Amino acid sequence: MNPNEQYSEQSGISAARGPNSLSEQRPETGDGMKRAAAKQMIERYYYQLTDGCGNEHCQNKDCASCPTFAFQEKSKNELAVKAIDLFKEKAKLCGSLPTKVPRAENAAGPSKLSNEGNATTANVVLGGASSSSKAHSGAESSKTAKVFVEEKPSSSKGQTTALFSQQSTCNVIKPIPTPAAETINYLTEEKVIKLIKDCEGENSWSKLIRVIGATFNNADSLIMSFRRNDHNISDHGNVVTEEKGDERVSAIRSDVSSCDKEVSYSLDLEAVRRTFKALMKIPGLPYQGALVNALSSLSRNVEMELRYRRPMEQNPNYINIFLIVMEIPLDEHEELLENSFPEFCKALGHMNMSGQAKLARIWSTFGDDWLMQKTRLLHQVITMKIAQNHGRWGRVYQLNEDEGIAGSTKVMKILFYASIIGGSMDPDSVLAEEKETNESEESLQDMLQGGAVGHEPKDLNKPKEDPLANELRVSVLDCRKPLVPYDEFVNELLNEYVDIEADYKNKMENKFSFMNHSFILTTASKHTCMYIDNRVRMYNERRSSILNTLVRGLPPIPFLRLRVRRDHLIDDALVNLEMTAMDNPQDLKKQLIVEFEGEHAMDEGGVSKEFFQLVVEEIFNPDFGMFTYNEHTRQFWFNPTSFENDGQFTLIGIVLGLAIYNSTIVDIHFPSVVYRKLMGKKGRFEDLKDLDPTLYASLQQMLEYEGEDLEDVFMQPFKIGYKDVFGCDLTHELKEKGADTHVNHGNRQEFVDLYSDFMLNKSIEKQFRAFKRGFNLVTNESPLRMLFRPEEVELLICGSTHFDFYDLQKSTEYDGGFTVDSPTILHFWEIVHEFTEDQKRRLLQFTTGTDRVPVGGLSKIKLIIARNGPDSDRLPTAHTCFNVLLLPDYSTKEKLKDRLEKAVDYSKGFGML
Repeated sequence: MNPNEQYSEQSGISAARGPNSLSEQRPETGDGMKRAAAKQMIERYYYQLTDGCGNEHCQNKDCASCPTFAFQEKSKNELAVKAIDLFKEKAKLCGSLPTKVPRAENAAGPSKLSNEGNATTANVVLGGASSSSKAHSGAESSKTAKVFVEEKPSSSKGQTTALFSQQSTCNVIKPIPTPAAETINYLTEEKVIKLIKDCEGENSWSKLIRVIGATFNNADSLIMSFRRNDHNISDHGNVVTEEKGDERVSAIRSDVSSCDKEVSYSLDLEAVRRTFKALMKIPGLPYQGALVNALSSLSRNVEMELRYRRPMEQNPNYINIFLIVMEIPLDEHEELLENSFPEFCKALGHMNMSGQAKLARIWSTFGDDWLMQKTRLLHQVITMKIAQNHGRWGRVYQLNEDEGIAGSTKVMKILFYASIIGGSMDPDSVLAEEKETNESEESLQDMLQGGAVGHEPKDLNKPKEDPLANELRVSVLDCRKPLVPYDEFVNELLNEYVDIEADYKNKMENKFSFMNHSFILTTASKHTCMYIDNRVRMYNERRSSILNTLVRGLPPIPFLRLRVRRDHLIDDALVNLEMTAMDNPQDLKKQLIVEFEGEHAMDEGGVSKEFFQLVVEEIFNPDFGMFTYNEHTRQFWFNPTSFENDGQFTLIGIVLGLAIYNSTIVDIHFPSVVYRKLMGKKGRFEDLKDLDPTLYASLQQMLEYEGEDLEDVFMQPFKIGYKDVFGCDLTHELKEKGADTHVNHGNRQEFVDLYSDFMLNKSIEKQFRAFKRGFNLVTNESPLRMLFRPEEVELLICGSTHFDFYDLQKSTEYDGGFTVDSPTILHFWEIVHEFTEDQKRRLLQFTTGTDRVPVGGLSKIKLIIARNGPDSDRLPTAHTCFNVLLLPDYSTKEKLKDRLEKAVDYSKGFGML
């Protein structure tokens, strides 16, 4: 590495402190990330060699503050080369080098202010809290460095360039204070207001610009700024004393206590907001350039601290930096939003999980408006980054590689969990009960998975849980209503440009992946993620089968092959799947191939679709007795008095799991609570609204009744009645002596909770446990729970109910001589758009094998309409495996409509290939 690339011949450090300086943005991947980190570390060593750590008793001989500093007579360029050597040797760094303050003056004595030509000796702010620069000193030195500030034509931000030169003159130069540059180690609301008034009186904002730049350039200054009066002694033993006379602040830090998880901080948040509000009233925002450069420099230093040290553990008040910066009204500072804020987000993304969790807890108390505003600002950064690089996105340069996009997404993740924990959460007692139940079920599932007869148990490659969620001990499912709606975190533009396949590969390589930040993805993008993951697992199972054949001589079984008879569909499916689950459950994760006995058709997806639909129709038939049907809601529910054994319910669970695993939509209508329960949640009173709206309304009326005669009006004991499959009346006491205990104002909430628990959980416990076991046999290794919320799982299984055939028309392709302008094609779409909803559903069933709309809409179906010969009396046919509709080139629109209607009306088991 050439030191001249980092430091010019005339300057000891790079004069540019903005986004394009030494640590300019690079894609955070591979060598780029290492190179950026190396440059920043070399810069830290260089500061140590030139400015020191500020400790006059420092014992590090590689630090300019050490009395026995070994490189006092070295030039700036020589020190730059030495910094590279220290980096290679991994030499010691003094503390965090937070402030660039001069070391103690040597006995050689002070120097005097000198002028030479047009250059004026002055202070140079190098990122520290002090507004002075430092020259090397020594008792025996014969050379010294003079610091000159040359006033050059400034940029748009009004920057001043510092030039360093070497001269062989007399002894030691002492830092010269600039009269206008008052030493300010930290900010308070009062100081800023006074500074604004002084600058208005002098008609010059230079003093405010210097103070803003010096404070926001330095981490320690921000940490000490805007403290609450009650935090002179902090929550964690950091004793802070202020001496107002000379503005000196001293901090005595003790060990960090274990109470870091408390939602407490030493920042006077309202004072910060009032201060920024006052700054925003200044015409032209003259300090903006200084703030941009200072925040960029701060971000790089903070990133190094977070990467290589543990500042949050050494000083819990370090979190004040992030709280203050996030209060900057970025929507009014466009330059900050475009340049410095993405760098800050990148730095914040390197914070450890405990620090991120603390931020999430604090931000969860700021309210929904604040969270919404910051979320939208981060979306603005991401959208701006995507637009700036329009045309570059592809396999060469991915969204994941942009540090601004990745950093903003990481910060949004903290806001996302702040919205969760600040929202309407389930009670702790319910969460504890759910955790116990889920752990016992997982233990049983693992035992069954590993105990397959004749096979060695396999290590389950289960998706890892989100580390921030683990740190917070919270799940998205625990929140009934977040502060910010889930849809507000989805970035539509990002979903248009993201390469899901490349993103999946990043996840496998433990790089930044949007799959680990799924809140920003649409349901369609997440479905693609899971589809890729499922295909990879199918391929791995196929490869394992081939290896077992070669190594152990076992028969090759690369697929999950089901051979069934149409008239014995349930029995055949049950036997095949039950034997597979008992023999080796991993075989359920192979690609499904279905064969109907006596029918010759290659299953490329279409036969499987028909199999799923036929199984669902038969097993959900009310005459079968497994499920009850609610005519009002048009939904099925588990029959608590069913005579079917657990195997039947396990089968339907496996069928649902296989449908998701093989990307097939089935026509199943469950209330949403079923999908919550599949994800490990218990049914609660709120879930009754979807299952039985009438019952829910009655119980809600009971809870809201204000009259004193509640017991007389409702006359409801802690006992409920229901009917079995034969229509016989059954009763159940909700608690001991429930028949003798009537509902009153004091116990009505208990009654509602017990009633809901019985209806949604206890009455169907046996049936649902078997159903869930079958579902988990297929999906336990899938990223389903990591990616999707319960309502999205319902969409995966059932599809959408919105039939937009105009979307289908836009995505349809033509073959065999047909084009978009062919008369038959024009007639076809005219007829289709005139169809009723039921006819459209049957047409979809005829052409694709299912009447459900996939996730993302009908545009996701790649329908192909091919010409099947000239005009004839033949009916249209379809290859459902490939979504191909074969149409003869009918001569008239009337004939086409007649043949098409007949084909879709009598299509089941016929006309589909």
